Amino acid sequence: MFRDHGTDSIQAGRCPLPRYARGMPAADGDRTKHFPAIEKKHGEPIKVWLKRLKDLGDAKYPEQIAFLRENHGFSQAHANALVMYARGSVSSKKFSSPEDFFATLDPAVARNVKLIFSTITKKHPDFELVTAWNQPMLRNEKGYVFGLSVSTGHITLNPMSSSDIIASVAPKLKGLDVLKKTVRVPLDWKPDPKALEALVSARLEELG
Repeated sequence: MFRDHGTDSIQAGRCPLPRYARGMPAADGDRTKHFPAIEKKHGEPIKVWLKRLKDLGDAKYPEQIAFLRENHGFSQAHANALVMYARGSVSSKKFSSPEDFFATLDPAVARNVKLIFSTITKKHPDFELVTAWNQPMLRNEKGYVFGLSVSTGHITLNPMSSSDIIASVAPKLKGLDVLKKTVRVPLDWKPDPKALEALVSARLEELG
């Protein structure tokens, strides 16, 4: 369990922090293991997808992920494997825990990211905070429910769905940068419990 001593609400116990999964088997992290499934599902050889990513020019990681997920229907796992491979990372073994991820962030951003997760787990204390696709994720016994990534100018919120569940809750996300499968918020965004719960509830309904 992480403790953010810079966040009063967490210190006071008003925002219970996520549980961490223990004893999870470690994968070898080889990104190319996803490639056969990508080719089978999307009908193009990997070299074609790598060229399409290259044609995006200086697009950053979130834009590359959005290109594959929103334009071509990639799952988060497949998009991340392809994008990271294209960016020179052949293995996903980088952050072994959420704490490792948080440690790479600016302290103020790290506090805010932790607060986003703790805002969610205040209502869903059964969720586990784990690392998947090199990002912190919340999951329950049925699957991944919520994750996020941090870029230079924003945080990307991801309900981990391959369908269009965000469209169903878009009216509850007013003022946010709503994309087809993800939502972008500023690095200093004050977590909105209603917006976060809308994303989580939609994903839980999808998981059944």
